[in-house]
Amino acid sequence: MNISFEVVPRTEEATQQQIEFVKQNLPFVNTINIPDLLRLPIRSWDGTDYVDQNQFNFIPHVRSIDFDLKSNKLQQIIEARELSKILLVTGDPPPDRNHQIYNTDVVDLVRKIRGDFPDIEIYCGFDPYRQGVKQEKDYINKKFDAGCDFILSQPFFDMRLLEVYSDFLPAEKVYWGVSPVITEKSQSYWESVNHVAFPKSFKPDYEWNVQFALDVLEHCKKTGSHCYFMPIRIDLDKYFLPIKNSFTA
Repeated sequence: MNISFEVVPRTEEATQQQIEFVKQNLPFVNTINIPDLLRLPIRSWDGTDYVDQNQFNFIPHVRSIDFDLKSNKLQQIIEARELSKILLVTGDPPPDRNHQIYNTDVVDLVRKIRGDFPDIEIYCGFDPYRQGVKQEKDYINKKFDAGCDFILSQPFFDMRLLEVYSDFLPAEKVYWGVSPVITEKSQSYWESVNHVAFPKSFKPDYEWNVQFALDVLEHCKKTGSHCYFMPIRIDLDKYFLPIKNSFTA
């Protein structure tokens, strides 16, 4: 089982602090993901400057709309940074309208990168709240058919929904997303922006979120699937140390 930790590169210092936290406290984490957020100073592939790839798998996120299929810009980045893994997502519209974007479909980009780099591991995302289950299943299968190796989900908050997707996805190719939501304001954001339907049992506190993370980890252990943590503006000690104490006991 692989367990990934998403490091948001807000600053160089913050990036180093998060990675150091993982090194010192989370021995079960073996993978670091870095998203590509245009409002931040560090691009995802610059993570090679911060992540010790002798200790962690490193997966930079790449936005397909930032790359023209007719150019070799992404291929040049892969070669220059010697990337062995890459997560391809569509990407949100840029905050700066002067930022050049392209009408590049992520499935087409997966197919192109697979053709140019036969040995690279390609990861893609899926969102259980974006559309109906059948439509998302079909979209996932298109990514697999194009050459995707692994699927990373947006956060789940309901084990029942996770089990639905687990029924038809190959366990060894799936990273189940977990993101602690510990304030009512954050819950409202997930509901309004990402269309999340929280279960009745949900509570925006550390206790509920820690237990949910442990439930997902237990599912991963039983099925041979993987876990992907996305901690967003939380107390890392308060969330992860109880998980560590229970998961490694």
